Parts: sequence; structure tokens; C-alpha cells
Amino acid sequence: MDVLDIIKFINSILWNYVLIFLLCGTGIYYTFRLRFVQVRYFTKALNQVFGGIKFFGEKAGKEGMSSFQSLATAIAAQVGTGNLAGAATAIVSGGPGAILWMWMSAFFGMGTIFAEAILAQVYKKKDLDGQVVGGPAYYISSGFGSRKLAVFFSVAIIVALGFIGNMVQSNSISDAFEKAFNIPSLYVGIGLAILGGLIFFGGIGRIASFTEKIVPIMAVLYIVGGLCVLFMNLDMIIPALKMIFVGAFNPRAATGGLIGATVKEAVRYGVARGLFSNEAGMGSTPHAHAVAKVRYPAEQGLAAMIGVFVDTFIVLNMTVFVILATGVLDGQTTGIALTQKAFTSAFGAFGDTFVAICLFFFAFSTVVGWYYFGEANIRYLFKLKGLTPYRILVMLFIVLGATLKVELVWELADTFNGLMVIPNLIALLGLAKVVSRELEKFSECEK
Repeated sequence: MDVLDIIKFINSILWNYVLIFLLCGTGIYYTFRLRFVQVRYFTKALNQVFGGIKFFGEKAGKEGMSSFQSLATAIAAQVGTGNLAGAATAIVSGGPGAILWMWMSAFFGMGTIFAEAILAQVYKKKDLDGQVVGGPAYYISSGFGSRKLAVFFSVAIIVALGFIGNMVQSNSISDAFEKAFNIPSLYVGIGLAILGGLIFFGGIGRIASFTEKIVPIMAVLYIVGGLCVLFMNLDMIIPALKMIFVGAFNPRAATGGLIGATVKEAVRYGVARGLFSNEAGMGSTPHAHAVAKVRYPAEQGLAAMIGVFVDTFIVLNMTVFVILATGVLDGQTTGIALTQKAFTSAFGAFGDTFVAICLFFFAFSTVVGWYYFGEANIRYLFKLKGLTPYRILVMLFIVLGATLKVELVWELADTFNGLMVIPNLIALLGLAKVVSRELEKFSECEK
């Protein structure tokens, strides 16, 4: 049994028997406890977010960011390779039916991420240099009262996102650029590391300025391209929907035996890739939502819900329907190569270039977001002295990730994502009364 087989075995236990129930259970619990907040307040959340879009908002600093800048930083992390490569991997590994389970986990995940954002706001603090910081480590220690769990979470997220997660991003970018432009993976990795370093060393102001500009542009670019492909294949949209709904309960029938997945695999890959994409319950995006300057914590909770909606129900769905509608699913091609194959079938040779460009913006913005989430935990564990070593290590892992095999990188990402989820969900369930209280305060002020 080699390293990859061992990691796959660990993931099968972690995801098939532990996290699916914990993640979905937490989302279902909050959905009912908060009386379907993602439905009741959805219109208000849309108005709040899209009424506050600014490409040149106030400069972020030690006091935090605007609500939109915080959301943009969160979406920058959420919308990445999970939306382009991860969606394709889920379809190949779990069949088209995995997408239905992605949708379900995202719907309930909107309740979970609402709670995460509220707790991040309630328990945020200022560190030694006066910068506002927050996230699960802070509400696990200050709210839930467990320093040990907080430390475990911090170590797990630094490894999961700052190191392993950013390897996934650089891996996907390098694969796409090598295929589209014939640029060696190592050179792509070095270039990404240098670009990342320029932003990392610029602090919170440079991160907020980058994300508030790049996120709306990259989302619109990809959505327009995807819609063009779908208009060229309008007659295949209904069959694609049928594949998803049939495949959720009979994966083999949905593809005529092309994908030999079971229902368990459809659920496992749907939920796992859904988490990797929208990050609800993972404990990552609360770091961005913690530093938002809002009147009530629940306001940022509403913004956080829209992050999941944009990530899964808009951007990720675009990839899903482009792949299924173009008929490029062959049971062998996977990851970003399958997404490129779908766009190439519609755009010709330009398809590779289009996906490579979109992936660069998506994945690089995720690198920036995940770096920032890791930084918040470096500040929690090591204070200011840990920042420079962390920044250098992240840059090294970006270079390393560009040269590794895609399957090993994805499996490692699943493992460490799973480990960081557990302490976060324990605290979320333990602090449910705080979340309910903050929603009630907000509801009263809105009357």
C-alpha cells in the first residue's frame, strides 16, 4: 500500500462515515433552528450585498474592511479550482448525481456559514499591533472555552489551506497553463509565488484592494463564457438535469454505465467537493467575515450566505452544465482537463486559453484568500513573529504544488480539510444560542 492508497483509506473513513453526517447535520440543525434563514432573508441579503458593490471602496486597515471587501475576500477563497476542476472531479468520481448532493450540502451550508460569520463577528479581537482579527480559533477559545481545540484548528487550517490547499491551486493553474500555453509547470509555480508574495507582504489593505476588484470581474467573465456554451447546446440542458437527478440515486444508469460510481460515492464526492468549493462549515471564511465593519453581526451572516450562493449555485453550476451539455464526459478525463475539453468543444482551440485564464484568476484569488485565513491563525498561535516565515513557506508550497500529481494533491486536501472541520463544527453546535440571540437582535431592529 503506497502513500496515495493510505490517504485514500483515511479519507474514506473521514468523509464516508464522519464528516458527511457532521457537516450536513450541522447545516440541517441551523436551518431549522433559524427557521430557514437562508430562505426568509435571501432577498434582503441580495439587496445588502449587491447594493454595496464598489470597485474602489474605502481602504482597509487595522480596523477592518467594509462588508463587501470582507465578502469579496471570502468569495475569492471560495471560488477557485473547486468550481472548475473540483466540479469535474466530482462528476467523474461520483457521477453526475454527485452534483445534487453538492446542491443540498450548499443549501444547508448557507445556514452553517451564517452562523460562522456571526460568531466570527461576536468574538473578534485586536492583536498586538491593533489589527482586528477573528475566526474559529477565537470563538472556539473565547466562546466555546477550549484552548486545545482552538490550537488544533489553527494548526489544521494553516496546513490545510496555507500549505496543502495552495498547492492544489498552483497545481491546477500549472496544468492548465502547460496545456494551453506549453509553459513548464515549475516556471508557472515560480511566477505564482512571486505574484503572491507581492500581495502577502502588502498586508490587509493590499489583500482587500485586490479582492474587491478581481472577484466581480472574474465571476462575470466566466459566467458569460459559460452562457455562450450553453446557448450553443440548449437542447442538452434538460438531459443534463436528468443525468443529475437520476444519477443521485442510480449513478450507473445516469451515464449508461460510463461512470461506475455507487450512491455512496456520489454522496461522498458531492459533499466533499461541495465543501472544498463553498467552504461552508470548514471554518475558513469566518476569518474574512470577522473583520467586516457592520452594525450587527447578523448583517455579515447574510453576506456570508450570498457567498455560498454565488459560489455553488452560479459559478460551480456553470461548469457542471457546460460539461454535461457538451457531452465530453468519457469516464477517463478528469479535473481541469475535462473542463477545458468542454469549452474546447464549443470554442475550438480558444477553449483551452479561456479556461486557463479563468482558472488563473479563480485559483490565484483563492491563494490570496487562503493565505489570509492562515495568517489570522499564525497571529493567534505565534503573534507577529510568525508572519514572515509563514509568508515564505506559503510561497515555497505554491512552487512545490505546481509540480505534483493532481490526484495526490486533491486527496491530501480532502484529508486536511476534514481535520479542520471537526473542531469548528463542535464549537458551532455548542454556540448555537449565541447565533440565535444575534439573529433575534437583528430581526427586532429591522421591524
